[in-house]
Amino acid sequence: MRMQSRPTYPSMSKGLEIKKLILQGFNSFRHLKHVHAHILRLSLCQDNYLLNMILRYSFDFSDTNYTRLVFHQIKQPNIFLWNTMIRGLVSNDCFEDAVEFYSLMRSEGFLPNNFTFPFVLKACARLLDLQLGVKIHTLVVKAGFDYDVFVKTSLVCLYAKCGFLENAHKVFDDIPEKNVVSWTAIISGYIGVGKSREAIDMFRRLLETNLVPDSFTVVRVLSACTQLGDINCGEWIHKWIMEMGMVRNVFVATTLVDMYAKCGNMGKARGVFDGIPEKDMVTWGAMIQGYALNELPKEAMDLFLQMQRENVKPDCYTVVGVLSACTRLGALELGEWASGLVDRNEFLCNPVVGTALIDLYAKCGNMARAWEVFKGMKEKDRVVWNAIISGLAMNGYVKISFGLFGQVEKIGIKPDGNTFIGLLCGCTHAGLVDEGMQYFNSMDRVFSLTPTVEHYGCMVDLLGRAGLLDEALQMIRNMPMEANAIVWGALLGACWIHRDTQLAELVLKQLIELEPWNSGNYVLLSNIYSTNLKWDEAAKIRLSMNEKGIQKSPGCSWIEVDGIVHEFLVGDKYHPLSEKIYAKLDELTKKMKVAGYIPTTGYVL
Repeated sequence: MRMQSRPTYPSMSKGLEIKKLILQGFNSFRHLKHVHAHILRLSLCQDNYLLNMILRYSFDFSDTNYTRLVFHQIKQPNIFLWNTMIRGLVSNDCFEDAVEFYSLMRSEGFLPNNFTFPFVLKACARLLDLQLGVKIHTLVVKAGFDYDVFVKTSLVCLYAKCGFLENAHKVFDDIPEKNVVSWTAIISGYIGVGKSREAIDMFRRLLETNLVPDSFTVVRVLSACTQLGDINCGEWIHKWIMEMGMVRNVFVATTLVDMYAKCGNMGKARGVFDGIPEKDMVTWGAMIQGYALNELPKEAMDLFLQMQRENVKPDCYTVVGVLSACTRLGALELGEWASGLVDRNEFLCNPVVGTALIDLYAKCGNMARAWEVFKGMKEKDRVVWNAIISGLAMNGYVKISFGLFGQVEKIGIKPDGNTFIGLLCGCTHAGLVDEGMQYFNSMDRVFSLTPTVEHYGCMVDLLGRAGLLDEALQMIRNMPMEANAIVWGALLGACWIHRDTQLAELVLKQLIELEPWNSGNYVLLSNIYSTNLKWDEAAKIRLSMNEKGIQKSPGCSWIEVDGIVHEFLVGDKYHPLSEKIYAKLDELTKKMKVAGYIPTTGYVL
């Protein structure tokens, strides 16, 4: 190895001058290249210290090609330069390149150190390259870095990411002085393999060590509560967050909003949301999507309009929540306006956003526009195909949806349960019993998919609507799982269609057991008893409702006019145009009576 000559005083002076320039920072990549050129002119092109700084700043501009070019011109790179390259490539998600540089470094005879290992192990974890990771683990032990907390934490991440949680836990237990990052790594590992309860237990152990978790750890454990739907645990963590004063952290607060929303407590979610002093677009999006998820579309739209008034630009995922709300409201015009706030290419390139728009058009009855969006999408994943198949099926284009299903098979996309729900719903609306049975049976026999309660619900609906009530009831009794309210509700709908009050009575008793809080079931059963002149039984049902404090929920509907959603409750007179609306209804009623219309009151309480 050649010995570098000792720098002269003038070269040291020039080096200090360049160092000063570099430390001032760069306002552009062009500015960085200008300073690099200055280094070359001053014949400092082999000054490893200055070049290391140039490499580090180059990575900040995400130009990995330039950094590689600079590095390969260095005649005698030292370990610090190798580490900078590996770290920079990992930071820019160039994991394969980072591993390649690590191998090149080893071939040059350099031994990795505690700054090399964490980053190359991160690259292995992201590539799921366990084989190389194990080799590096061996080298870690040989090199004497097996007690370095950062190196060991990287090993925990590697094993956890690759699904070897037992190995990850063994490495974790061997860390003599664990820090917050170590605990977060093992907690994230458990969450990654779906063991959310164990992740929460590890968080409890972390608090017992008197270490203070950072915001990232708290966000991860809150996500575990969300996955479990464990609102009690979420509330306990929320209380701890309040005690630690961490609730002002927008990252943590937004995750709390998301947790409460996905656990169905929109009151708590809104409380946290309102308490956030400076909300970003992700916070607004979490709250809006929460309303949409919990079937509160009017509240979602009201909050979105408030977001617009505060001049917060929505991201594409917020718009997905808005489109979902518009879909439920049937507010096509409002949905089209909201979709215009996002770049059109976002819809065509992002499957999640594109699917929401297809769903809006399909459920609002505009299949031509839904098809137009579908055809224009650059990336069509299974969810996109499911959306268009379901849309076509529900709008009466059942045969076309069958044809698209055939295309899905040909292009190699494996259908999932949602694909078959779309097909079965299409069969139900078209009355295609044989085709429905064929698709249902093919789930297990052809595609190795186990039908869920939703699929059985579709089949009960299909058989029931076709008048095959006995077959529908038999399917419920043969289900491998307990039938839920949706399945029994499908059979109830068929009972109304075919006027089978005897079976409807049996079904409603099942529904009352499943949903003792649902006033609609009591009302319908009372109606059946009244229709069959069973006055005592009808009176008992009404008495039972009163004793349980169950009140009949008022009917509610929405209508969109000129981009504004109007909400109506049964008998309410809060709308500013109530007088005119009721006057028009009276006028229509009189015209209907003149035309010979007689309302059916046999099933009205």
